[in-house]
Amino acid sequence: MTALAMGMAGTQEAFMLGRLALVPDLSGALFLPDERTLIVADLHLEKGSAYAARGVFLPPYDSAATLAVLGAAILRHQPRRVIALGDSFHDAGGPGRLDAACREALLSLQRGRDWLWIAGNHDPAIATDLGGDRGDATVLAGVTLRHEPDPAVTGCEIAGHLHPAAKIRMRGRALRRRCFALSARRCVMPAFGAYAGGLNLRDRAFAPLFAEGLSAHVLGDGRLFRIDQRLLLPD
Repeated sequence: MTALAMGMAGTQEAFMLGRLALVPDLSGALFLPDERTLIVADLHLEKGSAYAARGVFLPPYDSAATLAVLGAAILRHQPRRVIALGDSFHDAGGPGRLDAACREALLSLQRGRDWLWIAGNHDPAIATDLGGDRGDATVLAGVTLRHEPDPAVTGCEIAGHLHPAAKIRMRGRALRRRCFALSARRCVMPAFGAYAGGLNLRDRAFAPLFAEGLSAHVLGDGRLFRIDQRLLLPD
């Protein structure tokens, strides 16, 4: 196997984090087959309207686009539970700006399954009329799921918050894409939201989280690529 591993199409390859099997999805979601659980992080719904309120006018379709991709992932995996790892809305006023069509789409995705909103720094409280349960963290098979990764954690964790992105060189040109950052103890998920952006994995914010090394699982065109950290470039 070369440092640039073969790409995996769709969701064919699973990884173990403690006792928990993880299947990264090309959408940026994470499926846990043994738990029948789909995890997403950093939806940042209504980011477009938040920017518009400050005079930065972006096309106001990010929430609809994000929920459509989430709906496709739910249809693909048929989870019995969905966990959103914080920053599901871009700010505290986001739920109130969600239009009727997006609100109904969200409630439709929740029907027939459990739904857990984990609190994030952007959305410490989500209105109860948006359905689901709320919490600061949860534990599955001994793995802690939270919004912000904790460098002091001694066990295994899945988190979001940092919006990891990998910059690599392929076929003579540089590419920068969202990615999963994985090690033996930790998975930091890519931001799921259409307007969420990403932080380069070479940024110093990742260093205390992955002292033992990491692999980047990059969201490519039609498949995921597993990239050795030696191939990661700074911005």
